[in-house]
Amino acid sequence: MPIPITYIKFPEVDLHQHYGHKLRGYFGNLFKEKSPLLHNHYDDGRLRYAYPLVQYKVVDNMPMLVGFGEGSELLIELFTRIKRLELGNFVVNIYSKNLKRIIYEPEILKDNFNRYKFKSLWMGLNQNNFKKYSLLLPGAEQTIFLSNILVGNILSFFKGVGYRAEDKISALPEVEPRTTMFKNKKMTAFSGEFHTNVSLPDFAGLGKSVSRGFGTIESY
Repeated sequence: MPIPITYIKFPEVDLHQHYGHKLRGYFGNLFKEKSPLLHNHYDDGRLRYAYPLVQYKVVDNMPMLVGFGEGSELLIELFTRIKRLELGNFVVNIYSKNLKRIIYEPEILKDNFNRYKFKSLWMGLNQNNFKKYSLLLPGAEQTIFLSNILVGNILSFFKGVGYRAEDKISALPEVEPRTTMFKNKKMTAFSGEFHTNVSLPDFAGLGKSVSRGFGTIESY
């Protein structure tokens, strides 16, 4: 099934990666009347728990918005209205922005594995499964545990964009633990890469907090 994806990039803006959550706050507030897809909150205050169809990222120091399906159409609609960024003390007028739309076809490969790198830290662990992970032996046991989580993340992405996987998905992470701050708390996340028998689009997010830029992937 074809899935439209829209990328909006700001090539003349240089940002640190941690500004991803501020991008989400800025655009979610600026266009809050347009759609809950921009901030994942409904008008009555309830959270939208599904996979985020609009994601905010800083990739290689460049801010980027990525929209999937309905989110893709929404970003195209809003493109001409984006004229500045106000991210706390960082305020800049936008004179250059790029819009690109592609059609993504999900595919589970029969004989090949694709290779992806995490362009931002992958938050594969929550409070509960971190405890389980920390009790496992480093090496094969932890890798198998993370592999199962990564497969679940891929399935969540597929469900979010409306694709039902009929065949078995495999994924092999080759990652290293890193400590990061998330909502003023120290969290364990991972850097590195993974192999999978699935075709995934560049700059999609996997894992927790993808709307803020975590877990952004790119093929190579």
